[in-house]
Amino acid sequence: MARFRKLLVALDDSESSANALRESLRFARGDGSRVLAVAVVPPYEGDLRLVGVRSIKAVLREPCEKALARARQVADGEIGTSLWTACLEGEPHEEIVNLAEAEGCDLIVMGRGADALGRFVMGSVTARVVGYSERDVLVVPEGTVIGWRELLLATDGSSYSQRATERALDIAKSYGGHLNIVAATDLACELYAESPEVGEDLIEKARGTVEEGRKRADSSGVAVECHVREGLAYKAIIDLAKEKKIEAIIMGSHGRTGLRRLLMGSVVEKVIGHAPCPVLVVKR
Repeated sequence: MARFRKLLVALDDSESSANALRESLRFARGDGSRVLAVAVVPPYEGDLRLVGVRSIKAVLREPCEKALARARQVADGEIGTSLWTACLEGEPHEEIVNLAEAEGCDLIVMGRGADALGRFVMGSVTARVVGYSERDVLVVPEGTVIGWRELLLATDGSSYSQRATERALDIAKSYGGHLNIVAATDLACELYAESPEVGEDLIEKARGTVEEGRKRADSSGVAVECHVREGLAYKAIIDLAKEKKIEAIIMGSHGRTGLRRLLMGSVVEKVIGHAPCPVLVVKR
C-alpha cells in the first residue's frame, strides 16, 4: 500500500514552505509518518575579497536558521508529531535530492507561492528537484491542504503515466480515495478547424487511454470516473481539478535528466505552477 512513511520538507523563509510544513506535519500525525525539514544555504557567487567570509556566511545562513526555528515552533504545536531538521550548504536542489536519497524518504514536499512572482521564484528549484530526484515530489500551493480522498490522475498513455497510474491506484486504495482519470488532446482549439482529422485521432487516442485506466481501477476495486477533454492538456487538467474540487493531482514525469531536459515549459511544470491543489509528480 502507498503509505508515505518518511517525508522530507524543503524550507525557505516563505509562507508557502511554512504551509507545506504545517500540512506535512498534520498529515504525518494522522498517518504515523516521520518528517524531516531541510533548509539549504546557497553558495555565495560574489567576490569574497570584497566581503568578510564570516559575515557573508552569517548573512546567507540567517534565513535558513529562521526557517528551521519557525519549523520547530510549528512542530511543537502539533501534538503527536516529531520533526528532524537539517541546515545544509550547497546548491539547493542537489542538497535536497541527496538528503532524500540518503535518508530513504518516500516523498519530497515543497511549497509554491500563491502569486505569479512566488511561482516564478520557486519554479527553478522545484523544477530541478523534480528533474533530478528519483523520489516522488509533492508541490503544495500556499493556502491548500494535503489530502488523498478526491484524486485526479492526468495521463497520456506513456510509460511515465503508467507508473503514475499504479501510484494513483495504490494511494486511492490506501486512503479510501475516489479517482478521476483525465486525458486531453493537447491541441489548441483553433487548430481543430485547420486539421479536424488530427483532432479526431487525438480524441480517440485519449478515449483509449482513459478506458485502459478505468479497467485497471475496476480490477483494483477503486471507484473511478473518466474524462476526455479537448484543448491544451495543462488547462484541461487545471479546469477539471477546480470543477471536481480535487485534493491532489497525480502526474508522471521523466527520470533523472540533465539540465537541458528539465520541466521548463512542459505540461507538468505548467500544472505545478497553476494548480489549485497539491500536485504529486511520480518518479518511480
